[in-house]
Amino acid sequence: MSTLAHSPELHPDALRILPLGGLGEIGLNLMVLECRGDLLLIDCGLMFPEAYMMGIDLVIPDVSALAGREADIRGLVLTHGHEDHIGAIPFLYETLGCPPIYGTALTLGLLRGKLEEHKLAGRARLETVSPRQSVQLGVFAVEFYRAAHSIVDGAGLIIRTPAGTVIHTGDFKLDQTPVDGEPTDLPRLAQCGEEGVLLLLADSTNIEKEGYTLSERVVGEAFQQILPQCSGLVMVATFSSNIHRIQQVVDAAVDCGRSVLINGRSMVTNTDIARKLGYLNIPDSALIELRDLRDIPRDQVLVITTGSQGEPLSALARIAMDDHKQLYLEPGDTVILSSKFIPGNEKAISDLINHLYRRGAEVFYETTSEVHVSGHASQEELKLVHSLVKPRYFVPVHGEYRHLVKHAQLARRMGVAPEHAVVLENGQPLLVSENGLRLEERLESGRIFVDGKGVGDVGVMQLRDRSHLANHGMVMVILAMNQKTGEILYGPEIHSKGFVTEDESGEFMELARQAVCDTLAEHSLAMLGDWEELRVEVRKTLRRFFNRTIERRPMILPVILEL
Repeated sequence: MSTLAHSPELHPDALRILPLGGLGEIGLNLMVLECRGDLLLIDCGLMFPEAYMMGIDLVIPDVSALAGREADIRGLVLTHGHEDHIGAIPFLYETLGCPPIYGTALTLGLLRGKLEEHKLAGRARLETVSPRQSVQLGVFAVEFYRAAHSIVDGAGLIIRTPAGTVIHTGDFKLDQTPVDGEPTDLPRLAQCGEEGVLLLLADSTNIEKEGYTLSERVVGEAFQQILPQCSGLVMVATFSSNIHRIQQVVDAAVDCGRSVLINGRSMVTNTDIARKLGYLNIPDSALIELRDLRDIPRDQVLVITTGSQGEPLSALARIAMDDHKQLYLEPGDTVILSSKFIPGNEKAISDLINHLYRRGAEVFYETTSEVHVSGHASQEELKLVHSLVKPRYFVPVHGEYRHLVKHAQLARRMGVAPEHAVVLENGQPLLVSENGLRLEERLESGRIFVDGKGVGDVGVMQLRDRSHLANHGMVMVILAMNQKTGEILYGPEIHSKGFVTEDESGEFMELARQAVCDTLAEHSLAMLGDWEELRVEVRKTLRRFFNRTIERRPMILPVILEL
């Protein structure tokens, strides 16, 4: 990434913003601000793989646009502790030059555990910041303000730069009755609006929803209504980072005289961190272990677990399949899926619900009960923020492309000049100053795939091959050749996987083998430039044969042994 180069019409202190993730997608949030050569990073999140990303565990942003600029990074500031905002840090921290990281107490508590798993905790400088506290990071003065969200300790950012004030909302909603009594700090936003705001970067996730997002307390009221009616064991699945949700489940369980079992690795870890930091209040007398279950009647137990998205290896999925060694369901038990159906997971969740019903359980979920509310602002809340902040320029963030477009349209209706509401995509730099703005040439950006311990060693070509194998199967052709004369010493022998059944393979594969033999007979093997030419000819022959006879397109792998 080159240093800012300004045209005469823009002020020399113009601010450059460069999104590297989170624009045009849900997740991967990473925004870069640059002014006077200093860089400030906002969030560094991951995304869970989409259906076509076969075998991929996680997806992280491509930060190659920052290569060579590590010394200019003054800090990484975090808005909150969700995976799509902090999950990529352990994978990219050293690549980014190990910058200091600033965030609220719970955000850094959750991050610290991740860094310890990757043996990076000793190298990381983590600085805890409180709401309305400012930190100076190069030319950037960054003030954190309280933002209500579906995780404790969420924050928005007020960033003062030589070019002007920037507000980044993070993920937020205007919950006036939050569980912890800490609503989004609208008075601070109004004050900034009166002082003048150059640029607003605002969450767009719920732009398509009219009205207001319901308060988190609505979910607590639903639990208070449901639990007294439950006759057997109750199992609640939710995100382990949603501490407010967990607190309300615990409160409802205690009110009903139920003991609480925390289950699932991330659930145990996050609840432990939240309790130590004082964000989660669970009486010790209410907590039980798995070994205590045999001594307590089932109708006096509530299990809080992970697996609400139907993850195949999660505890809840194994329970639904009656494949868990210690936890099981009986007719009359209740399962509550207290989370959103994340796009792409609908089929897995639907299958999970069906299996839960097969176990005889009653199931409550988002589309049947008010057991989940969003953590993102809907249209009327976004309008209120725009009316308070009154930005000169607006860039929508955090959403798929249609969300960004619709949010820009809303900003224009709220008074932002049409040319000042700019929809960006990842890798598209934008220069902003009081006297104008300008798009710059796009930079390299994209996605890095994490597969097991490999980071970035699986790319688009490998995913295409995996898709091809999954959809069409594979055919392997084995030939042994005399290295000097080109004489065929063995083969061709043909094997297939996922292509045709054994009943079909005998006569059909013999015809395929004969087609290869005919091709070999047409060529002077000794005259071929190299064996790669022979592989190409064999591949072409079989591709034509399979297309003509069976209209299938398996992956064809010619293997030539040189003897």
